Amino acid sequence: MNILLLSDTHGHIDDHILKHASACDEVWHAGDIGDLAVTDALSEVTTCRAVYGNIDDQIARRTWPEHVRFEVNGLRVWMTHIGGRPPKYAKGILPELRVHPPDLFVCGHSHILLVQKGAWGGLHMNPGAAGISGFHKVCTMLTFEVNQGQIDNLRVIEWPRARR
Repeated sequence: MNILLLSDTHGHIDDHILKHASACDEVWHAGDIGDLAVTDALSEVTTCRAVYGNIDDQIARRTWPEHVRFEVNGLRVWMTHIGGRPPKYAKGILPELRVHPPDLFVCGHSHILLVQKGAWGGLHMNPGAAGISGFHKVCTMLTFEVNQGQIDNLRVIEWPRARR
């Protein structure tokens, strides 16, 4: 199964993002969607899973959960927006990772790309930011395959951030 992982679009969606999304079986959006037009557009080209982030309005919060746990091809995933980073996780995250450990923990929020082994033994991913709002100068997303509970062919997609 091919996955596109992105976050922090802040209401921005374009043909570049949609081209990569359409080549995948699923898109996972780790919050700060900004406008449901983003997840609507992603859902038109492939299956979309998402969580809301701190900038998302009440409509997004009624549409998407704050946390989502799911399994894909044997890979146990927990996705939320504000998760922190190893070893400094957001409040309440590390105890939950230890009690109910996923194979993959996904978060957004920082606008900083990170793929690292987590303090609980699984893999921690933050795809950075795919939108045009924020301090980042380069937009990033991740693609990878999930095969029999393993992540294969992890790839960073990056491009210069467009100006508003």
